[in-house]
Amino acid sequence: MPPFRRLLRWAVFAFATVSLLGLLALGTLYVVVSSRLPDVQSLRSVELQEPLYVYARDGRLMAVFGETRRYPVDIAQVPERLRQAFIAIEDNRFYQHHGVDYKGVARAIWLLATTDDKRVPGGSTITQQVARQFFLSSEYSYTRKLAEMLLAMKMERELSKDEIFQLYLNKSFFGNRAYGIAAAAEFYYGRTLDQLSLDEMATLAAIPKFPSSGNPVSNPERARIRRDYVLQRMRELGFIGRGEEIAAQAAPMHASPHDIPIQVEAPYVAEMVRREMIARFGGDVLTRGYHVTTSIDPVLQAAAQKAVRDGLELYSHRHGWRKVERHFDLAADEDAAGASARLQGIVAQGGLLPAIVLRSGDGSAEVALADGSTVVLGADSSRWTGRTPAALVQRGDLVRVRRIDPVVPATPPGAGDPAAAPAAAPTPPRYQLEQLPQAQAALVSLDPQDGALRALVGGFSFAGNKFNRATQARRQPGSSFKPFLYAAAMERGFNPASIVLDAPVVFKDRRGHEWRPQNDTGNFAGPMRLREALVQSRNLVSVRLLDAIGIDYARKYISHFGIDEELLPPNLSMSLGTASLPPLMIARGYATFPNGGFRITPWFIDEVRDRDGKLLFKEKPATACPDCGVAAAGAGTVRAANVVAGFDLGPGAGAPPAEAARPAAAAPAARPAALPADTVLAPRAIDARVAYQLVSMMRDVVQRGTGTAAKVLGREDVAGKTGSTNDHRDAWFSGFGGDIVTTVWVGRDDFRSLGYREYGGKAALPIWIDYMRVALKDRPIAANDPPEGMVKVAVSAGGELLPDAGSGIAEWVKAEDLERMESYVESAQDAQAQDEAAFDIF
Repeated sequence: MPPFRRLLRWAVFAFATVSLLGLLALGTLYVVVSSRLPDVQSLRSVELQEPLYVYARDGRLMAVFGETRRYPVDIAQVPERLRQAFIAIEDNRFYQHHGVDYKGVARAIWLLATTDDKRVPGGSTITQQVARQFFLSSEYSYTRKLAEMLLAMKMERELSKDEIFQLYLNKSFFGNRAYGIAAAAEFYYGRTLDQLSLDEMATLAAIPKFPSSGNPVSNPERARIRRDYVLQRMRELGFIGRGEEIAAQAAPMHASPHDIPIQVEAPYVAEMVRREMIARFGGDVLTRGYHVTTSIDPVLQAAAQKAVRDGLELYSHRHGWRKVERHFDLAADEDAAGASARLQGIVAQGGLLPAIVLRSGDGSAEVALADGSTVVLGADSSRWTGRTPAALVQRGDLVRVRRIDPVVPATPPGAGDPAAAPAAAPTPPRYQLEQLPQAQAALVSLDPQDGALRALVGGFSFAGNKFNRATQARRQPGSSFKPFLYAAAMERGFNPASIVLDAPVVFKDRRGHEWRPQNDTGNFAGPMRLREALVQSRNLVSVRLLDAIGIDYARKYISHFGIDEELLPPNLSMSLGTASLPPLMIARGYATFPNGGFRITPWFIDEVRDRDGKLLFKEKPATACPDCGVAAAGAGTVRAANVVAGFDLGPGAGAPPAEAARPAAAAPAARPAALPADTVLAPRAIDARVAYQLVSMMRDVVQRGTGTAAKVLGREDVAGKTGSTNDHRDAWFSGFGGDIVTTVWVGRDDFRSLGYREYGGKAALPIWIDYMRVALKDRPIAANDPPEGMVKVAVSAGGELLPDAGSGIAEWVKAEDLERMESYVESAQDAQAQDEAAFDIF
């Protein structure tokens, strides 16, 4: 056989062998890879990561939590031009191929064979990109590429083109935490998909190839080049005309970051929601697209934010200018741009913007803001300090300024057409020199009927400190604790006309340590009625009351208000409010008075829905119902039980005073017709008659006691109690009016003194008034009618019962307390002996 034919035979044999082995290897690889392919049908029910949304009670957005910014859209919601832009740049044969574009693959193979590049463009269809995004890694290997192609073909067999395209548009990353085309449109342009212009659509379509380095915010020039290429491809494919291409390419790059518009500022509440959602639904709540509606009232929340900030600013002004926050050594030639760069990372707090002083002199100062702009602070900007800015700051100082926007006057009726009048030059905003307050504050406002949280502020600035003082801080309530103690005493037979001695007393513990409680005023009033003692906030009366009723009894009774018994000191100091309690707990306790004596539980999450709108949770709060105490039973009435933890809280409404209490199971409570059948009834905490008496007494605190500043509200139903602690470390005011209960606390995080005479009526009450002025607007006056089982009597100024009910001072007392009014709780003759006695306070 000729050598040539022999060589040819061997060549054919070798080629066949190699081909067979190659096919065998490819077949083996196909079997191995295809057996590992995931179930494509899972893409029909895939849950893309979405953030957690938090709303106020009216649906306004309060917060968004989650690293991923995504709003999945249906393919039908994507404008045709926008789809064409992606088709033009990513996969122009998308609707023709079956998952793999063989022309693109051939081109990629050719480039690999003819160039030294290890990675070449081309070959990946939109379907392959979806396969890679959902199921595969970004590893660059032939095995992964084969798996990608096989998976793409499998997807094309089981899913429609529109389903695949929709997955691509919702899954793709567009930079700046924006995932999906809807989130990208909002972030870069602040628009919805149907509002985008052609040049904006082309810009967005160009981003997924280089989402971090080629987006229009980080690199506008590179994004412009990519946009123009997308428009060129759209014109070449016949999607747009030449004129449209030219016009869109001429549009300047104008993308800018657009944060999600937060409509209600309630960061402390939002954080409470985040924590509660994680506790209820697990750690993945920030990626599952939950929508949480809270009980927060947007109007009241805004009023609370403003009241706290204004109140702390007023406190700061009272104590004068301290010093600047920090000093930077600016270079001699450092301008506003250089100075503003130093402000990166220094956040605005409570509306106070950080600024660096560029120059100081001639009574004014020029400062640079974080955005690079400059502001001149004139003498008016620091009038509250009594000095000019030039006397307070120097170049390089870090200060705070508040922007004060001009008030635009409303057009008076009949002023004619505003458009016809010449436009007045806009008044520039003013800036005031400020400082961060050393004090902090918390405000809690509840609906006393069911405990719904209507407003909460946990501090001056969440950005400055995320510690929520409304729920997490434990501070001594001082005299604002006294209404709870007085209620316990009323249950033991005291009444507003009972006489207790306000005189010095000494107590001694087992170790011989003496305790000599004092009044804030330092003086003593002698025998006085309990009503007057609360109005004047007499400490010694409270101490004697607690000693008279017993510490253990008082602790257990006060726990009925929802105050943890373990937090109450087991000694007589409890009478002065030495327990460390969070403001939310105090507000919860105060709600018991205006709601008729029921213990409510504060709540703030109203409902939770999933990404599809399915209801997952709906709050059904326990609701106070004073009219639910009597149930029909045959021809008569049956009294609902009012015995709580061994305490007889008195007869229910409509029951005879002498009627004995029955066990709780004896008579289920009746529900008023207006109350839904599934309403959960709140448990009774105290006798309704005691609640009435305390409301009446706290109204007097406002009318003629330590809370008289609240009379400015001009309402007879406003009631409350001030509170202050030793060395003015804490200032409180808790009270109610209309159908709202509010507690305000002011203090320092380091427990230092607020300053001389910073009582509750001075530091906390103004904040309470500013808030309640808004909260009580258009709300009806709350009545305080005495419940059944009470008797109206007349007493003298000394507490003696008068025979003529039309004379003296009118009081409403429990019917069974009439006998006790014949004598004083403590006679004046016993006072001297008590002064000299030593009592064991443990």
